[in-house]
Amino acid sequence: MRIALFGGTFDPVHEAHLRVAREAAERFALDQVWFITAGNPPHKPAGATTAYEHRHRMVELACEADPRFVPSRLEEREGKSYTIDTLARARKMLGPDDELFFLIGADAFAEVGTWRRSEDVLREVEFIVVSRPGYEYPVPEGARLHRLETLALPVSSSDIRRAFAAGRRPAEAPPAVAAYALDKGLYQGE
Repeated sequence: MRIALFGGTFDPVHEAHLRVAREAAERFALDQVWFITAGNPPHKPAGATTAYEHRHRMVELACEADPRFVPSRLEEREGKSYTIDTLARARKMLGPDDELFFLIGADAFAEVGTWRRSEDVLREVEFIVVSRPGYEYPVPEGARLHRLETLALPVSSSDIRRAFAAGRRPAEAPPAVAAYALDKGLYQGE
C-alpha cells in the first residue's frame, strides 16, 4: 500500500486540508492518507490548541468524506510530539512492502532542518510538499520529495475559529465539522 501521513493541529480541520489530501491521493496513487491529529506539537505553547478529543473528533467527521482518509491517533500521548517518533510508530503498523510518504505544506517543510533528528526524518520518509505554483523553498540535502503544486486556497484555521466565535458557520468547515463545533460550543471564547 501507498500511505501518506498528514499531520496537523487541525484546529479545526477544514476544506483545504481535504482538498490537498484528495489531490495528493489522486496524483501519487495513494491508497490511504492518515490524518494525524497533533498531540502536543513542539512549536505550539501548552494549552494553545483546542482539546485533543475535540480536534480528533472533527478529523474523524471530516475523514468520512473519502474512503482513502483515515483518522489517526498516532500522536495521542503525553509529552511533545516529534515527527521522528510518529514515523517510527507508523512503520510498526505497516508491512515491509508498504510505501510511506509525508504530506506537508511548503512553509512547514522549509523548517524541516530544525526538527528533532531531522537527518533521520529525511532518511526515513519521502515528502509530498504542497505549494502554490512557482513557490520556491529550501530543500535540505538528502531530502526525497515530490512536489504537489496546487492552487492557493485562502483558508486558515484561525479565520474559521474567528467565524465560529462571531456566531457564524464558516463555509470552509465541512458541514459535519461545523455542526460538531457549534454543538460543543468550540471557539466561542476566542
